[in-house]
Amino acid sequence: MVGQIAKIHGCRVVGIAGSTDKCRWLTDVAGFDAAIDYKSEDVGAALDRHCPAGIDINFENVGGPVMDSVIARLNDFSRMPLCGLISVYNATKPVPGPFNFGNLLMRRTLLKGFIVLDYLDRFPAGMRAMADWLAAGKIKFETDIVHGLEIAPAALDRLFSGKNLGKLLVQVSDPP
Repeated sequence: MVGQIAKIHGCRVVGIAGSTDKCRWLTDVAGFDAAIDYKSEDVGAALDRHCPAGIDINFENVGGPVMDSVIARLNDFSRMPLCGLISVYNATKPVPGPFNFGNLLMRRTLLKGFIVLDYLDRFPAGMRAMADWLAAGKIKFETDIVHGLEIAPAALDRLFSGKNLGKLLVQVSDPP
């Protein structure tokens, strides 16, 4: 949906993922204009190529060096909803903040963290809208299902190693 909204307004939508297959899914299935494989490409150079006029909106849920590359290319009055920082979730020591944090000030970037629970009162309306978008084929998603509760610990590791594509589920029994 984000890709479709951006296209209506004439914006390019560029995704960043950790494999060729995930990047291919972003462009071929989800409809992104471009995708960057952060494991095999120089993210900064790829952003310069795909976003030569800079970045207006960054939906951030990774953090770390990828976020640093994005922050360096933000436009004035850009926006950055902050949903997660998965690259640092398993850190054993405090992680330094963004390398170029001052650019958020100089670009007057609106940075707002959010947690889904902050919007509980809007869930019914959101579920109706999501159901309509799903029925119309406007939302694209993948579900990665592993079978058996005994697999759960290894499945969790897939989230942090990038081996899953889409929402990762552990199926513990057969559906009724």
